[in-house]
Amino acid sequence: MLSKSDPMAVVYAKRRDGTLEEIGRTEVVLNSLNPIWVAKIELTFHFELLQPLVFKLYDVDSQFHNVPEKTLKLDEQQFLGEASCFLSEVATKPNRSLILKLDHKEHGKRSQKLGELTVRAEECFSSKMMFEIIFHCANLDNKDFFSKSDPFLVISRTTEAGPLIPVYKTEVIKNDLNPTWKPVIINLQQVGSKDTLLNIECYNFNSNGKHDLIGKVVKSLEDLEKLHQHQHGEYLFLRSNTQNHPNKILKGQLFVQKLSENKRHTFLDYIAAGCEMNFMVAVDFTASNGNPRLSDSLHYIDPSGRPNAYQRAILDVAEILQFYDTDKRFLAWGFGARPIDGPVSHCFNLNGSTHHPEVDGVQGIMAAYASALHNVSLAGPTLFGPVINTAAALAGRSLANNQQKYFVLLIITDGVITDLQETKDALVKASDLPLSILIVGVGGADFKEMEILDADKGERLVSTTGQVATRDIVQFVPMRDVQSGELSVVHALLAELPAQFMAFMQSRDIKPLN
Repeated sequence: MLSKSDPMAVVYAKRRDGTLEEIGRTEVVLNSLNPIWVAKIELTFHFELLQPLVFKLYDVDSQFHNVPEKTLKLDEQQFLGEASCFLSEVATKPNRSLILKLDHKEHGKRSQKLGELTVRAEECFSSKMMFEIIFHCANLDNKDFFSKSDPFLVISRTTEAGPLIPVYKTEVIKNDLNPTWKPVIINLQQVGSKDTLLNIECYNFNSNGKHDLIGKVVKSLEDLEKLHQHQHGEYLFLRSNTQNHPNKILKGQLFVQKLSENKRHTFLDYIAAGCEMNFMVAVDFTASNGNPRLSDSLHYIDPSGRPNAYQRAILDVAEILQFYDTDKRFLAWGFGARPIDGPVSHCFNLNGSTHHPEVDGVQGIMAAYASALHNVSLAGPTLFGPVINTAAALAGRSLANNQQKYFVLLIITDGVITDLQETKDALVKASDLPLSILIVGVGGADFKEMEILDADKGERLVSTTGQVATRDIVQFVPMRDVQSGELSVVHALLAELPAQFMAFMQSRDIKPLN
């Protein structure tokens, strides 16, 4: 009554189950209705995840002014209001600043407006640090009968939810039990911190996509630095299937031949400078999906509102990428169907328009998809080439006009493609463009050929004319692998996008605009 408020802000991360986890508090600013806090709250940015944040403001009673902020009991302070946003919303703003309206919750309802809260984000210096690592293995176990193993490494980070998130996959080295791979480039932001444990798994490549695990090492970047300094090897092991048995230590060793640390431009530097990621989606409408009116169809729209596999895949990707596209107008296509009174089309506009494939926002995609199910006849065959060429043409025009844009095409399909070589040709041609392609397989089909398109699983793609893809732009995952895990495997695909984005920018020596 006799003075202004003494405000303090408390920042929470909202977990998947809706509970709030406190991640930091500011200092108390005395006698101010327009406080500017000095304290910085540090948290890790994950491109592939929605990271909801909640900010709660309190007026700290004068009797507690000498009490450290961390020990203050919040239920003893006067609640001033709250606001919420996603971390991506702040990170993608040109000045990384977002103004939020403060609300006061009373009995589950919003009441009067209580001023504004400005949230600013900046990247920590450490997140601009890039690690270049050269790995070498010696005395690997041989997994092939008629030749030596064809080893490659998969580096993944651990997550709270449980599943591993891959952050890097090396090339395959043929017929070699003592391989040395090309330099691995890892951003500290990708792994979290230097003490985050990394799963470094060594596999023997098989063309059927079922790769044999030769062995693994679990080390942090800090541990890898020590291995490099002392030039020691770390023995690979295989985890025991039972709790009572120790892990099997192998004769093969992992060495770190080189490890250097450099400051470079980051993915968020480009985004803050105005570079956009344009999201495009292509949906499989071939007859193998089943009659959409029957409940056993992959395209069946459940009256209860439970999303089908196609809708889940669209939501999982679009809810993340929407923040990186300012106008939130997305290109949406279908393929493998016969529009009303027309021939089978392998790239038609999902919204039924002849000339305008764009829809407004995530809900625009969902509405266009539901509408298309009533306006087309499912047909076939399954061809990817036309959709990929259409997306590549857009990316090519953008590059020719010197626009700082990067395109992401999501293809959702239920079956094996029938134009494999044409698709390879399209992908090789597109590998030099600002384009990444995510392929999600739904249903129970054999997706072996999809593994071939994902060069992470083997060698670089080669076109009919013998041209080799300049980089890997395809990621594939079968949706059925997702359902038991808490974290969608689609999010694991998205985790690799910033690295693909950066690989393209660096290959073209494109710098952020400011």
